[in-house]
Amino acid sequence: MFGKKNDSKPQGRIDSLIGAGTRVEGSIRFSGGLRIDGEVSGSVEATEGASSTLVLSEHARVEGGISVAHLVSNGTVVGSVSVSESLEMQSKARIVGDVDYAMIEMHQGAVIEGRLVHQGAKSVELKLAASN
Repeated sequence: MFGKKNDSKPQGRIDSLIGAGTRVEGSIRFSGGLRIDGEVSGSVEATEGASSTLVLSEHARVEGGISVAHLVSNGTVVGSVSVSESLEMQSKARIVGDVDYAMIEMHQGAVIEGRLVHQGAKSVELKLAASN
């Protein structure tokens, strides 16, 4: 009504599933929606330019970097996380690594052991006053 509304919600559709009890060793590249209930030892990346959603259940474990548009996590990630649009960390979520994000929502109990870096943040340059 008063301007362009940014409709960057995660998609509700899951195209692929890595089930409980499954362990994948190697990198995964996907588009659309991916749900992980098992374990992945390697990076998980969405194809560039696609609106991607990664869902990690409370039993999921990823040992490697993640790069997606939307991430909804209730599992464990050991590695860096880069989320271009939204990150939702549910109560059992745990990230051990640095997190680059645009928007974040953390439920009580979620843990991040690493640096949080906002992608829209401008670097601030500090200058000391010189004495004459």
